[in-house]
Amino acid sequence: MVADIIIRRLSNRLILSINTAQPGKVIGKGGEEIKKLREEVKSLIERDVTINIEEVRIPELDALLVAQNISGQITLRISHRRAMKRALISAMKIGAKGIKIACAGRLGGTEIARTESQHEGKVPLQTLNADIDYACATAFTIYGTVGIKVWIYKGTIK
Repeated sequence: MVADIIIRRLSNRLILSINTAQPGKVIGKGGEEIKKLREEVKSLIERDVTINIEEVRIPELDALLVAQNISGQITLRISHRRAMKRALISAMKIGAKGIKIACAGRLGGTEIARTESQHEGKVPLQTLNADIDYACATAFTIYGTVGIKVWIYKGTIK
């Protein structure tokens, strides 16, 4: 699961920084996946390509990784309430000040779409000095799609 990709373009070089929770999957066995990726990017551009893989130390505090995790669980037919509750508990245990998760769509395969959300702690959305990480993901189920939105409040910015 990739959390962030940072692209820096220099005059003769391209530097890709990939932040991921599982660097072993991105690098591959013996580094073969990263070599394939480097060759593909190099064939698209006529520049030197440098790829840096960085590990996300605490994936429970990254909103995109939490949303992707919940999406994967819903796709595997795990209850959306249970998946959301697990994410809430683990984020609060790690040290988040607050977390809010909203799922919308045909939850549980019902005939009518609805929205359910859970929150714990506080998530101030009206201040500019709050450090809030937001992300959304989509779970593709056999009944239809389910959208997941995650807000994680980490504290105020000094």
